Parts: sequence; C-alpha cells; structure tokens
Amino acid sequence: MAYELSEQKKVGLGLLGFGILFTFLGVMLFFDRGLLALGNIFWLTGVALLLGWRSTWNLFTSKANLKRGYVRVAVSVTHPLFFFNEGSFSTE
Repeated sequence: MAYELSEQKKVGLGLLGFGILFTFLGVMLFFDRGLLALGNIFWLTGVALLLGWRSTWNLFTSKANLKRGYVRVAVSVTHPLFFFNEGSFSTE
C-alpha cells in the first residue's frame, strides 16, 4: 500500500467519527447537551490527532491569526461543523 495510516491517525479518525456520531445523536435527540459536549470533545481531539498537536496549536495561536484563533476555538467548541468554513484557513 502506498500510503499507510499511523496508529495515531487511526485513533484520530476513530475519535473524529465518534464526534460526528455523538453530535448527530445530540441533534436528533433534541439538542441533548451531554451528547453535544461529548461530540465536540471527540471531534476536536480527533482533529488534533490527525493534524498533529503542534500544527493544531499553531493553527489556533499563530500571531497573524490570533484574533481568528480565539474565534475558531469558540465556534468549533460550540459547533464543530463551522470549523471548516472557507475563510478559516486564509493566510492573509
């Protein structure tokens, strides 16, 4: 196989999947706070494991995007699907 996933990335994908599942279940069960909170924690941890801890830290705390970093954390904690909007990864 040309590209193999490391164990860390496999765990990250699993956590990401659990995050999406728990968020979906939380929405389907009339916005259950417990399930939404677990979904957010799993989702953010899965993203951090997939990107790597240093890349995730740099994404949120780079000097050029410091204000955007706080907004990204606040928005991604409240709703993870908004983390991947078009302007969140701009380098301007």
